Amino acid sequence: MRSPASYLRGIQHPEAFHGNGKTRNFFEGWYFKIVSEDQSQKWAVIPGIFRGLGGSSRDEAFVQVLDGSTGRSWYHVYPVEQFKASETSFDVRVGDNHFSSKQVTLNLPQLKGELKITTELKPWPVTLASPGIMGWYGLVPFMECFHGIVSFSHQLEGQLEVEGKQQSFSNGKGYIEKDWGRNFPSGYIWLHSNHLKNYEDASLIGSAAIIPWLGKPFRGFILGLHHGGQLYSWTTYNGAKEENLKIDDSHISWRVSGPSGELELKAERKRGGLLHAPLREAMHQRVEETLDGVVEVKHTKDGQLLLQSTATTSGMEVFGDIERLLKI
Repeated sequence: MRSPASYLRGIQHPEAFHGNGKTRNFFEGWYFKIVSEDQSQKWAVIPGIFRGLGGSSRDEAFVQVLDGSTGRSWYHVYPVEQFKASETSFDVRVGDNHFSSKQVTLNLPQLKGELKITTELKPWPVTLASPGIMGWYGLVPFMECFHGIVSFSHQLEGQLEVEGKQQSFSNGKGYIEKDWGRNFPSGYIWLHSNHLKNYEDASLIGSAAIIPWLGKPFRGFILGLHHGGQLYSWTTYNGAKEENLKIDDSHISWRVSGPSGELELKAERKRGGLLHAPLREAMHQRVEETLDGVVEVKHTKDGQLLLQSTATTSGMEVFGDIERLLKI
């Protein structure tokens, strides 16, 4: 069980490890997206740890890999003893693989080598009253799943051996987020891109999920659009409203309004690769994710157009009980 001091450190450092003292019913994973300058190489690498309920459930550390160009995916399992992570900063080791705010070092069958992070990370701002992307919900200890944005966007330098062939990622872009808790929501959508045409510094993140809450679940939503050196946000906790959310087999249409103005998204759904996600008993292969999505983005405020663009190399997931997600 975490001490009060450790719990407070976790609130102040969503990018750090929250699982010290957790021996069952817990997972934590960091989503590390790397994209080459020409967007021909797009990969997600996800280190993490899973602690089951005991009995027949399996504890394991892991590194997941998704090739966004082909949809292929791999899940590499490690003993939990080969997992090490800091409680106060972003610094994670799984076997010979190392992830930090300065670099990523990979020794996997698909990816080998080291990439430097040459610019400062851009996290979602953290305050005592609102510790990151979850706002005050991040202070609630019984939440099923916690979420953090470690970096909206940063620049990469270096090369990786990609399935035996050297590939340059210099002047490429990275993105880092993470999740931790007991298990993933039973239904959710998620999308992200930091490749918005004509807006070099822009990054988009959005999610909506079924949130268990004192016997009455609700649909929680978070959208953040970072551009022009400023973060614009629309969330359940900051007075924003969902004007429309439609999901069909080919598209996600989403419109929200709030203190940051109006945001309209139209995302094209594409097939992707299967990733493992935490349930209480095991890491189940069940979540289809693409890194090849396309999202039309329009941001206005007080009648003024602030941004209109097409986001490419977009990460996208639509999972679980979407019918229930749309109804609640």
